[in-house]
Amino acid sequence: MPRFTSRRQVFSMVAAVLFFALPAQAQTTIRLGLVSALSGQNAKSGEAIVRGLSLALDEINAQGGLLGKKVELVTRDDESNPAKGVVAARELVQREHVVAFFGGVDTPVSLAIVPFANQAKVPFIGVWAAGTAITKNGAAENYVFRVSAVDDLVDVALVDYAVKKYGARKPGMILINNAWGESNEAGLKSALAAKKIPYSAIEKFETEDVDVVPQLTRLKNAGTDVLFMVANVAPSSQVVKSLDRMGWNVPIVSHWGPAGGRFSELAGPSAPKVHFIETYSFSGKLSPKGAVVLAALKKKYPAIVSMADVTPAVGIANAYDAMHLTALAIAKAGSTEGPKIRAAFYKIDSYDGLIKTYKTPFTPTNQDALSSSDYIFTYFKDGEILPLTN
Repeated sequence: MPRFTSRRQVFSMVAAVLFFALPAQAQTTIRLGLVSALSGQNAKSGEAIVRGLSLALDEINAQGGLLGKKVELVTRDDESNPAKGVVAARELVQREHVVAFFGGVDTPVSLAIVPFANQAKVPFIGVWAAGTAITKNGAAENYVFRVSAVDDLVDVALVDYAVKKYGARKPGMILINNAWGESNEAGLKSALAAKKIPYSAIEKFETEDVDVVPQLTRLKNAGTDVLFMVANVAPSSQVVKSLDRMGWNVPIVSHWGPAGGRFSELAGPSAPKVHFIETYSFSGKLSPKGAVVLAALKKKYPAIVSMADVTPAVGIANAYDAMHLTALAIAKAGSTEGPKIRAAFYKIDSYDGLIKTYKTPFTPTNQDALSSSDYIFTYFKDGEILPLTN
């Protein structure tokens, strides 16, 4: 071992320390983060989120960036694992010095990250996970905002649709056995009680289950006339295939889990029977802004050949609007400090977004920018998600 350290070695070590200790204010760019499933069964959803954020980021940087700096996106894969999501969030904030970060697909992951975001005082903006408690988390200073659906509101919409479309009188529930399923169980019970409609039965299942015939048989025997389904792509497809094996042609009204990937491929020919909720569709008649965004997507991502390649549109649209709203908050704050950005979210007057024109999208009592009036019902046809007209 050498008895002394050269000046060059000392300089290198100091430079390395300074690099890792570099505060956000001294960076040459403003960094924003994303924690989402970027691999596994939800990878297509994560890809859609990245595309929406990146497209908005291109527009922001083309207009000069924020606070005189370019903005960059730093991503981390949570693998749909809550523990890994928390580690990723800490790494983004403490090592990458992001000034705000976006949340991804899974409600259990986002719920695990919420306490850290509030403790660190760094804005955390949800763009997919719909668990009600993500934004309604009880924190005295809530740093969690969302541009996405909210389970309590979705559940009211699901019940309304089941009654209007199918005349539901005794619906049942098939729910994924995690925090997202629990959130919707509470919401569906409340929405049904408000209409004085009894439910037939509630069944739970696991993400890895490849046969849910026993649960569905119990629901059928209980007299279920409409089935509410809450699960992501792979488990939702197993429900549909199990129904086919049973020969039970019960109407399915679903949360947006099937939208997150290759549902039409995995579920088979009965996939179009599932009607599910969304916040946006690039199919059908588009607004002028929708047409511009779709054209930009096709240009940036040559892999988009057909409309089926723009699936899931909800991930793209929610993320696109969330990035622009976050940029507005940073610009209004005139700072990259978390508390100032949080306060600035409440000062956004309006934004002409992709999903809608936002008017005062956030308040201290409501940190969800979308409401039930922003939801649409959709279905799969030939791999494309199409809006239902009735």
